Order: sequence, then structure tokens, then C-alpha cells
Amino acid sequence: MNLIIDKSNGIGAIASSICLIHCIATPFLFVAQSCASTCCESTPLWWQWVDYTFLFIAFFAVYQSGRMTTKKWIKIGLWLSWSVLFIIILNEKMAFFSLPEYGIYFPAASLITLHLYNRKYCRCETDKCCTINESDE
Repeated sequence: MNLIIDKSNGIGAIASSICLIHCIATPFLFVAQSCASTCCESTPLWWQWVDYTFLFIAFFAVYQSGRMTTKKWIKIGLWLSWSVLFIIILNEKMAFFSLPEYGIYFPAASLITLHLYNRKYCRCETDKCCTINESDE
């Protein structure tokens, strides 16, 4: 059981870390690109799909980690962070309302932190301990 939890939390932390690096690097890459060439005004389609790839991986990591955690607040925090990240990325594509670019850093960093915390503190001694226990909130 620990192997499943460690894997989902590890994958979630890695995917969230790469997502955060992607979010930080994007403005710098496109400033450099616009200075080097004036032929392309928009973000390449493949680069835009990277966001969705991270969301897809993070969804399954959050699902598995949330399902197997011993702390209910971790499950809530994981889903809340993922949901905020999803809304921010969707908003970037659809432009529903104006948000600062750095708004994406908080949910990505929260996912990393929660996955690492869950990985460290969800140590099961039996196969049945990593289910949500209402008394362990």
C-alpha cells in the first residue's frame, strides 16, 4: 500500500514541480523568442498542450493520493489546489477574467507541498490504514 501512495505522491510532486518550472520559464522563453524573431505572435500549440498534460497527470496523482491518505485535510487541500490550478489554466485559454500571471504559482506550489507532506506522513503499517479516518482529521 505504501508503494502506491509513494508513487502517486512522487508522480504528483514531480509533475507539479515541472508544471511550476514550465509556468516560470514560459514568459522568459517567449520574450527571448520575440526578441530573436518577429514571425510568430502566438504561443505554439504544442506548448499550450503542455498545460493540459500536467493537469491530466496531476488529476490522477491527486485522485490516487487523496483516496489513500490518512488525513482528510490533505485530500481536501489536494483537490482544492488542483481545482484552482485547473480554473487558472482554463481562464488563461478562455480569458473569462483578468488574473495576474503569477497566480498560477500558488496552486502549483501547494500541490508540490501537499504531495510531499502526504508522502512523508502517510506511513501505513497495514493495508487498511490508508483510508480516510474521520477521527484523524
